[in-house]
Amino acid sequence: MPADRSTARERLLASADQLFYAEGVRTVGIDRVIEHAGVAKATLYKAFGSKDELIKAYLARRLAARQQRMYAGLARYDNPRDKLLAVFDIQGEKFTDPDFRGCAFVNASAEAPPGGPVEEMSGQIRGWTRQLFRELAVEAGVPDPDALTCQLVLLYDGASIGAQMDHDPATTRAARAAAATLVDAALGAI
Repeated sequence: MPADRSTARERLLASADQLFYAEGVRTVGIDRVIEHAGVAKATLYKAFGSKDELIKAYLARRLAARQQRMYAGLARYDNPRDKLLAVFDIQGEKFTDPDFRGCAFVNASAEAPPGGPVEEMSGQIRGWTRQLFRELAVEAGVPDPDALTCQLVLLYDGASIGAQMDHDPATTRAARAAAATLVDAALGAI
């Protein structure tokens, strides 16, 4: 792909990321994304084919960024129990961003019809989050990793929604404390 196309595609994706996250995937029209990116309408359709494909690419980019951020953060920990709890610390780092508007997947899902690219990408992030917690629970030696995974995913989701709705990045501390109680109970440490 020629460099100018790659640059235009990246500008479209960066513009979509900024606008979709701030205002919503259905609220922001293609013309706004095109204007913001400084490209022609034909460039958008050549790069993505449709608004739905642009939305899918936006969410795929968010998924990859979350995975990268989480794995990099978890690499700082050696103890399996600490890794389970660190997921909440790493999540909470995003809550302090002044532009934090909640989970991009939850926000997009609230606007999107069922069966489309938003549901597909939201399914991917949900599956990855469950898999991450389950793998960490198994690594920590939790006897019933599925039960703990379910509980921790609920806390993870609740922390994100609480931080967004209450405009309080400290929400993660409460979620982490509850997670510590659940992890210790699952490990038989209480």
